[in-house]
Order: sequence, then structure tokens, then C-alpha cells
Amino acid sequence: MFGGGLFTSYADHPRQKITWSGITSTAAGAYQFLASTWDGISKRYDLHDFSPESQDIAALGLIKGRGALADVLAGRFRSAIDKCNKEWASLPGSPYGQPTLTYSRAQSILAANGEQMEGVLA
Repeated sequence: MFGGGLFTSYADHPRQKITWSGITSTAAGAYQFLASTWDGISKRYDLHDFSPESQDIAALGLIKGRGALADVLAGRFRSAIDKCNKEWASLPGSPYGQPTLTYSRAQSILAANGEQMEGVLA
């Protein structure tokens, strides 16, 4: 959950407002879905739980909705980030005013998890 806490059930988004470092959020799960975002995307893709598989499907739906799926599949890191930074507030260039990763830090996290990227910081 936002701030580092854990939720106890995959039955549904935990829907808990957490305040951490002056920011209040309902973000939870592997992709830090806000409760309102989860409600819309889970309905759109007929997801009935908050399981890791459902979260993956929902994240792909959000990436597709931002027009970044082809970039992700092709490993075009910078282009995908630039298209998705309004969806995920911690991505470089996000307009939401909370702390963000640098492109270099985001790249190193992805690379450490086995991602292949081309034209990374171009």
C-alpha cells in the first residue's frame, strides 16, 4: 500500500486512505492503483478481484489507454514513461507534485528486474 503498508486480502482493492510524507492516497498493489482508478479499470476489463493477475491485466489496460503499449513491447523506455507519467505519479515528468524517480533511477530498477530497453535515455 502507499507508504509501505500491507493489505490482507486480494478480494478487492483495500480502499484505505493513507497519509505519508504529507500526501494522502488510496494507492495499493503492485502498480499503486488508486481506488477510483481500480474501480474504472476493473469494470472495463471485468476483473473480479485484486489478485496479482488482475493487477497485471489492469496495468496493461492503463498502459494501452495511454498509447504506450507498443513502446513497452518494443522496449522504448523513455517514450513509454513519457506517455504513462500521468497515470503513475512517481514516474519521471509526472505533473502531480509528489517526488518522482529520475529516468536513470527508473531505468536501473527495470534493468535490475531483467527488462530489456532500447534508446533508453534518448
